[in-house]
Amino acid sequence: MPDKRHIYRVTTVWTGNHGQGTKSWHEYSRNHDIKTEGKPDISGSADPSFHGDPTRWNPEELLLASLSACHKLWYLGLCAGAGIIVTSYEDDAEGVMTESGNGAGEFLSVTLHPRITLAGGSDRQRAAALHEQAHAHCFIARSVNFPITCEPAFQII
Repeated sequence: MPDKRHIYRVTTVWTGNHGQGTKSWHEYSRNHDIKTEGKPDISGSADPSFHGDPTRWNPEELLLASLSACHKLWYLGLCAGAGIIVTSYEDDAEGVMTESGNGAGEFLSVTLHPRITLAGGSDRQRAAALHEQAHAHCFIARSVNFPITCEPAFQII
C-alpha cells in the first residue's frame, strides 16, 4: 500500500507595515495573521526578544504547542486502544533555544511535562510506557532535529 500524502496550507499575512515598509529595522512591526479556510485567524508576531508583540503568538511558541498537541493526540489514542482511561491531560511544555551571534537560532531541546489523571484501576506502568509510542508516532516530533523528552506525572482517581 503506498504512503498517504497530506497537504496542509496556511496563509501568513504581514500586518506590520506602518507606512514605510521595512525602510528601517525599527519602523515596522513583526505582526502577522495566520489564516486557513474555515478556522479563526491566529495573531502572530516575533518573540518580544526580537521586537515582537508579547500579546501575540510567536513561531517558537507555535512549534512548542504543535509538539505538545501532537504528542497528546497520539497518547490519548494509544490509551484508548489499550483500555487506559485518561480523564484529564495538561502539558506544561518547555523548549530551550539558543541564538548565535549573527541572530540565527535553533532549538536545543523540548521537554513535555504532561499531568495526566487516570481512572481508577488503570495500569500506571502501561500508561507511562505509552508515552514512548506516542513520541515515536508523533508527526511533528519525527520532523524536528532536536531531542524531545517527556516527563509525565500521573494521578489515579
